[in-house]
Amino acid sequence: MDTGTGNGRRPTGTPDAARSPGAPLSPLLSNLYMRRFLLGWKQQGYAQRGSAHIVNYADDFVICCKGQADEAMEAMRKMMEKLKLTVNDDKTPLCQLPQERFDFLGYTFGRCYSRKTGRAYLGTRPSKKRIKRMVDSITEETSRSRTCLDAETVVGRLNRKMIGWANYFGLGPVSPAYKAIDTYATQRLRQWLCKKHKVRGKGTTRYPNQYLREHLGLVNLPARTRDLPWAKA
Repeated sequence: MDTGTGNGRRPTGTPDAARSPGAPLSPLLSNLYMRRFLLGWKQQGYAQRGSAHIVNYADDFVICCKGQADEAMEAMRKMMEKLKLTVNDDKTPLCQLPQERFDFLGYTFGRCYSRKTGRAYLGTRPSKKRIKRMVDSITEETSRSRTCLDAETVVGRLNRKMIGWANYFGLGPVSPAYKAIDTYATQRLRQWLCKKHKVRGKGTTRYPNQYLREHLGLVNLPARTRDLPWAKA
């Protein structure tokens, strides 16, 4: 949804980049408009008539319907027009679960399959976009330009990012995502060590995973799923 108030973005073309007019008010205005929308939705009785319930966080939201999704979409657009807000069509798809999937707050909602039983169920998993964002962050932290830093500093930064990411993405079958992130982090850290110490080859003999974990202290993401009973579902 585009509120037309900037959504917290700094305006372009202003020489005073450190002080963007209106930027501090944008999140507040977005929340005020969203509150008006939510109250109007309830007062108009859309939730009761069409079983169309809204789940939102800040100005991001989804409308969950048992049926009549087209009517709910049209009602939402009309209410947004009354509030003089513009709906972002690219970010406002009509999705039918469980055949289709949608992303919300970094998670992908849709059909999942149990790794134990093979049965299908409606669930969540970290979205591909958020996984890629984490991969890009690991790449940046282990780039050639960071070889001037010591290993303790680089590993500390990686751990903070990976633990923070895992703390947020702790719902649903996260084991595949954790393993992918963990594998990439160990590979990148090993490459970084080879570049820093001018070691030829892949460095698997000189810097095995055990060395990265026990000596340098790199976090083991897959091990964190032991405390998440649903992680391997």
